[in-house]
Amino acid sequence: MSAAKAQERLSQVASHLSPSAKRGKDAVLEKSPDDIVVTAAYRTALTKGGKGGFKDTAAADLLAGVFKALIDRSGIDPELVEDISVGSVLAPGGGATEFRAAALVAGFPTSTAVKSLNRQCSSGLQAIAEIANAIKSGMIEVGVGAGVESMSQQYGPGAVTEFSDLLDSYPEAKNCKVPMGVLSEQMAKDRKILRSDQDAFAASSYQKAAAAQKAGLFDEEIIPLKVKWTDPKTEEEKEITVSKDDGIRAGMTAEGLSKIRPAFAKDGSIHAGNASQISDGAAAVLLMKRSTAEKLGQKIIGKFVAASVVGVPPLLMGIGPWKAIPVALEKAGLSSHEDVDIFEINEAFASQCLWCVNELGIDVKKVNPKGGAIAFGHPLGCTGARQVSTLFTELHRTGKKIGVTSMCVGTGMGMAAVWVAE
Repeated sequence: MSAAKAQERLSQVASHLSPSAKRGKDAVLEKSPDDIVVTAAYRTALTKGGKGGFKDTAAADLLAGVFKALIDRSGIDPELVEDISVGSVLAPGGGATEFRAAALVAGFPTSTAVKSLNRQCSSGLQAIAEIANAIKSGMIEVGVGAGVESMSQQYGPGAVTEFSDLLDSYPEAKNCKVPMGVLSEQMAKDRKILRSDQDAFAASSYQKAAAAQKAGLFDEEIIPLKVKWTDPKTEEEKEITVSKDDGIRAGMTAEGLSKIRPAFAKDGSIHAGNASQISDGAAAVLLMKRSTAEKLGQKIIGKFVAASVVGVPPLLMGIGPWKAIPVALEKAGLSSHEDVDIFEINEAFASQCLWCVNELGIDVKKVNPKGGAIAFGHPLGCTGARQVSTLFTELHRTGKKIGVTSMCVGTGMGMAAVWVAE
């Protein structure tokens, strides 16, 4: 059976098992005591890898800071949180030890379990989905899905994984280790994505982010953190408060970006200005059933509706959202992407994000209205959780309801989730 036919068959089965899926948008907006709801979603600022505000701060310290803010601002009794799932890509040992310690530092009791996971760029979203599923199944009542990454401290040649001879003997397996910049360059050529279009998309991301930051639209979702920072010029250690994304550059234009030299091929189209920034940051989301939230007096900011995870060819990693978004919409019972008010689609590269948006026929005005990873960064494991706080604050601000978060995933995958603001 072909992949397309297999997916069609799975869709038919899903529709048969979920009669309510045919009810569409109205059903998605309905409220039920068993809904998995979000009562708090916060993030740190995102800072430039190697030189930004968090360059000297360990991932576990970023995580402890966002955990503490989540407890303080939500008012949740930490004794009630049964499990925490943290997405991270580069942390040594998967971060299992450090992240457990970070939870304890933040104020969670020893009875709160912690785990780490790695699904590359969708690690933060995967962590949230696993907590949502654990609540839905009755395994836990209250949990936290989070994501964190210190690319300043963990990104570089030392993180490259060597494949065995066995894995190298399988073409598709070998393709998993092709650098994402290289394969995205090839994809841009194969799919005829013009550099001028990529630069225009990237410039728009910078412009939207700069305008949003100037208007204070990120302030509600960002928790300020005091950290130690060493001045690279004087080598003086200072204590600073980081409360703003420091990668956002005002005044960026497509014309200016057109002058930057390609990064992966002499005749290429991908460069430092139209690809996601290497950065540091953390985010966390508090989830529980609606009935639990009402009993605890927790303010509900929205609900988790459905998520999807899909595979695509490793060399076409960037098309992940194109495949994942329709699956997530179908699982949520939505018949069209036109039912969605805002899409937060990770801008790993302008080329792949733009291609996915165009191929799906999404109105680009609905995509990343406050900018995206090109403008303020993509701390790998953090992004999937960061998107949730960014999405909900914008849905609330604009009085809109339905949102989607999505991203492509290294080695050839895609993930997406549907959310409703309240």
